[in-house]
Amino acid sequence: MALKIGFVTDLHFGPEAYHDGKLRKLTHHAAELTRAVVRRMNEELHPDLLVNLGDDIEDESRDADLARYGECQRILRTARAELVNVAGNHDTIHLTRDDLTRIWTPDGAADAPHGGRLFYSLDRGGFHLVVLHTIEQKDVAVRIPEAQLAWLRDDLARTRLPVVVMMHHSASEQDLSDSLWFAGLPHLALVQERAALRAILEESGKVRAVFNGHVHRNHLDVIAGVPYVTVQSLIENLDEDAPGRPAAACAVATLEAERTTVRVLGADPARYQLEHRRA
Repeated sequence: MALKIGFVTDLHFGPEAYHDGKLRKLTHHAAELTRAVVRRMNEELHPDLLVNLGDDIEDESRDADLARYGECQRILRTARAELVNVAGNHDTIHLTRDDLTRIWTPDGAADAPHGGRLFYSLDRGGFHLVVLHTIEQKDVAVRIPEAQLAWLRDDLARTRLPVVVMMHHSASEQDLSDSLWFAGLPHLALVQERAALRAILEESGKVRAVFNGHVHRNHLDVIAGVPYVTVQSLIENLDEDAPGRPAAACAVATLEAERTTVRVLGADPARYQLEHRRA
């Protein structure tokens, strides 16, 4: 039993984005970097799935966002692997659930795994994959509704397979004091209901790993035996300011019966090996 999953996150097609007066998101490279990731997936990495962890766009207006979200998705769909999408906070400012799921399913397939929802699950390669939808109220909080937690509890109870969870925001307790984006703002990076969410994952005894984007850096926490992996943004500027050097990040996770190996590739690499052997 083995499954290889490719990841890309925080692609941010759209206008340039500054933080504290410095150029931080190299959005003008988004299309070429996304094409490069897809080429690498197709020619070198050969994943079974390509998971997009969200924030395809740097929101601007409904018309601009629709065009850019569609462009990003068209590039991602040139991957030979099945594409699995997660909705990010920027994706849902001007666009609706129906906008996103329609673009996710350009052929209008009635049996698409998402079923018209932004949270859903699917079975692939001997694993049960869960996509969650975290909801950010701008400058206030990141939430996951109780109804979705109830759905998750029931979904995990129904499967006998090992589980991988994908979400945009983080459910870990990572220290953000050295974060360029979220120092002093953990409520805008971490899900408010994360303790309740983690309790559901832990009680199931089935979760191999949880993957998220949003934080624009690489990070690993292991809490109560569950690994929480944050993947670096595709377009994050690794330099202090313009002209900048993009992280060009993507990741590949190889899931086996007793081990999960995660490699983050690009200009800001990382590697994690997680053992699942039981005594």
